[in-house]
Amino acid sequence: MSVWVDLQGQGSVVEQLRRAAQSGSPTHAWLITGPPGSGRSNAALAFAAALVCDRPNPAERGCGACKACHTTLAGTHADVTFIATEKTTIAIDEARELVRKAHDSPSSARWRVMVVGDADRMTERTTNVLLKAIEEPPPRTIWILCAPSPADVLVTIRSRCRTLTLRLPPVADVAALLVRRDGVDPALALQAARAAQSHIGIARRLATDAGARERRDAIVRIPLALRDVTAAVLAAGSLLDLAQAEAGASNEERDVVEKAKLLTSLGAPETGALPPPMRAQVRALEEDQKRRSKRSVTDQLDRALTDLLSFYRDALVLQLAARAASAVEPGTPAGGAVELVNEPLREALYDFSARTRPEVTLARMDAINTVRRRLTTTNVSPLLALEAMAVSLL
Repeated sequence: MSVWVDLQGQGSVVEQLRRAAQSGSPTHAWLITGPPGSGRSNAALAFAAALVCDRPNPAERGCGACKACHTTLAGTHADVTFIATEKTTIAIDEARELVRKAHDSPSSARWRVMVVGDADRMTERTTNVLLKAIEEPPPRTIWILCAPSPADVLVTIRSRCRTLTLRLPPVADVAALLVRRDGVDPALALQAARAAQSHIGIARRLATDAGARERRDAIVRIPLALRDVTAAVLAAGSLLDLAQAEAGASNEERDVVEKAKLLTSLGAPETGALPPPMRAQVRALEEDQKRRSKRSVTDQLDRALTDLLSFYRDALVLQLAARAASAVEPGTPAGGAVELVNEPLREALYDFSARTRPEVTLARMDAINTVRRRLTTTNVSPLLALEAMAVSLL
């Protein structure tokens, strides 16, 4: 099974990457862009695997069966370095370490491949550390950067990279992937893919975690309960609680495993106090986990607001469909053929959309997007921002 098999709906990009991997002199720097859930990191790792694939025949590179392909996809290949951050930004020291590694000769593969999974999370100062290495890389080094859009990367970096843009795959393709790769029931896979709006990672979580489905359902039903200011304030608190619960569910087990692995690697005693050097390392890990938790809550809030936005998106679709139908024959309701993200709420959405106008729905969507920007770009209190947003949705 080739390394490209999980890149659903990205045929043109896959073909360009495949040709580059088969070439004897591929472009030295790449920028892979696309919206969240489009598979940027998966595409970067698949390309890296094809570049270092053991197959001597260029046409077979990216086989997915050789040791080089397996180790690259598992993140253990000696000549492939992958960096992504679970903090707010990539630290400048991490960038300097990347540059140092980029100048090492490949140990076993044809190329040394440097993959930056969150190129958009670098400050200008950090990006400048990479600039020289990307502008004039060693002869056997290839850089692959990932970001949501070209505008998220400094123009000095962007101008030195070949840019490829991924798109969100069709819902049916995401559902088929969940069925084939994760063994999900086809009906549930289709429901999860639609609810995730083709975000592959979110779709998998919704398909395999009943708790995640329940939390999402609670979020998209929030507009149905907004009756007055008191209800709006309570809804804001509920939204924050749901986002924190989702972040905690994804981080708690991971934190415990990380700490256990660290203690084992340090040879820590099973009982009693830890020696001071060990305590320092455990403290450093816990600080990293706290920073990761903070970003995780912000990311989950953004996802929760995206889910909330999908409710108003569906309402707007129904309102515009009704307006178009009435233009042809006054009084005609919106047809049932309109595809909705939140299909189980169709009847409730019909009632909701009939009580207001498209202009009002657009204003509410703009209020949600404004809060999304504030949460990711400022130090605003999440609860206060959510309360103000919820009141504006009345």
